[in-house]
Amino acid sequence: MLSNMYSMQDKVVVIMGASSGIGEATTKKLAEAGAKLVIAARREDRLKAIVEAIPNAEISYAVADVTKEEEVQAVVDLAVEKHGRVDVLFNNAGIMPTASLFEKRFAEWRQLLDVNIMGVLNGIAAVLPIMQKQQSGQIVTTDSVAGHVVFQQGAVYCGTKFAVRAIMEGLRQEERHNNIRSTLISPGTVDTELHTTINDIERRNWVENLQRTNGLQASDVAEAVAYAISTPETVAVSEVIIRPTKQED
Repeated sequence: MLSNMYSMQDKVVVIMGASSGIGEATTKKLAEAGAKLVIAARREDRLKAIVEAIPNAEISYAVADVTKEEEVQAVVDLAVEKHGRVDVLFNNAGIMPTASLFEKRFAEWRQLLDVNIMGVLNGIAAVLPIMQKQQSGQIVTTDSVAGHVVFQQGAVYCGTKFAVRAIMEGLRQEERHNNIRSTLISPGTVDTELHTTINDIERRNWVENLQRTNGLQASDVAEAVAYAISTPETVAVSEVIIRPTKQED
């Protein structure tokens, strides 16, 4: 059971990118703490399985692609329709195709920009009017240690994560007077399905092995999310960086 620190009974939380990994682990963590959840991702079968696995929790789901603003808006609208408000939006969807710049993988670059940056912006745009009206709320976004440290073959991926840091800091500055908190969760290596978004087979296998042998568990990151959103409204946890103890960068 979670400690009282993580008690968030009846808090309305929308989680984008909830079908696996950090999103799924956070769904389970917050459901256990009594939150009212609306979860979304592209894979309906995975969302259904999560809901069915937690039968006593108050969870709704919607199929949505974060690159499509109208679908993101529909998820937020569903939360308002069911619960009358949104206390937390967790922007968690992301991809990590990596390759050297000279390979000119234009399609991958566009996909990275669409998912990792526009996906975050679509979530912010959908929820801000509601939180402004409420004069309260919190927007949490999964970033990465790659938003702090650049690595070879990761220039574009790291670039998207650096951009997310800038966007979230701008959000903090613009919306603090509306009592809207912004939180960046920056994990290092995590044992999730993120490696499956890498198209280069050799690098995908290398990253998968790294995740399996020296990665955080998704539940470790979910703990950080739970901590950040369980703090009082007078406290803004701007960023949490969480690495495996043995991670070098």
